[in-house]
This record gives sequence, C-alpha cells and structure tokens, in this order.
Amino acid sequence: MSFRCPQGHDSSTADFCDVCGEPIGAVAEASAPAPTPATPAPSSPAPSSLTLPDPAAPAPTALVCPSCATDNPPDALFCENCGYDFTTGQLPVTAPPAATAAGPDWIAELWIDADWFAHQDAPGGPPTSGAPATVPLRATTISIGRRSESRTLYPDIDCSGDGAVSHRHAQLVLDRDRWYVEDLGSTNGTFVGAP
Repeated sequence: MSFRCPQGHDSSTADFCDVCGEPIGAVAEASAPAPTPATPAPSSPAPSSLTLPDPAAPAPTALVCPSCATDNPPDALFCENCGYDFTTGQLPVTAPPAATAAGPDWIAELWIDADWFAHQDAPGGPPTSGAPATVPLRATTISIGRRSESRTLYPDIDCSGDGAVSHRHAQLVLDRDRWYVEDLGSTNGTFVGAP
C-alpha cells in the first residue's frame, strides 16, 4: 500500500513522506487505494519463495547521523532525532524561535582565561584572543564546540580557535531564568567557576 504526501510523492509509510519528510496526515486516507476483494485461496499451496538470511552475512549497522550522532536504522532517509536528510545532507529548515516579550536578553561572552592555563602547568601558553566575543543566546539549548565541515557540526558558540575544545563539547540549557551547563563527553571536560 502506498500513500501520497501533500507534495505529491508516493510513500510507503502513512505518517511521514519517505521522499521529502512532510507529514502525510489526512491526505493518506484520501489517496489510499480502495481495498481489493478477497481472492479464494489456491487449492494447492504455492512453493515458498521466502529466503532465509545468510548467517555468515554481516548484520546491517546503524546509520549514525552526522548532525546529532543518533543511531538510525540502516535504511533511514531522515534522522529520527533531528530530521537530518541522509540523501541530500541537509538539516530541516526550522522557523526561528519566537521572541518572548518578557525575560532578559541573554548573551555569552567568549574569551580565553590565561589564569586557567597558568594553573594547569601545561607546556606552552594559552591561545591568543583579542577582545571578548559576544554571542546572543536565542534558544533554550545552546551547543558549544568547534565547527566541523566534514561532520556538519556548526555549534551555536563556536570555539574553533581553541584546540582544547571538542567538536561537541558542551551545551547550555535554560530552565526558566537559570542556565545549566552539561558536558557532552568532551576530551578535556567542562569546568564552571574554576581555576
């Protein structure tokens, strides 16, 4: 049975289009073919065309999303977590977050703490940084890391100038009027209020 999405594509699933990812919804019922009348069963059983999987064949591996690192079925067209399109390599277009009338305008100030590097007694000095950079925090979850074109990682707070920062280093999460920081398994860890 196939379903037709609002864009006119044929899909094998009734919830989202296999081609463009659009929700199918009520269009599926309208375009679903009418049920065919039942045919009588043959008098003698037909030979089975079922082929058993080869036990020596490797099991299909999960398809890892390059955008959010979520495991997906090997034949997935879209990431089930973030909507990344495996066929075109693009993230879905999302509407900008709605601005709230109440609440402060949050920003992050990005600078290199020379005292932290001195406290570590590591060889070499800290990376040079000019004036602090400010990044407006326009969402309730903000990613921190280094940009990677090959892995299509574009963090909200880009720390590409600092090699000690992992590509997916940490994230900031806003809960009402308080921000929380969560390390995402970074190599060098995330520290708050240190040296």
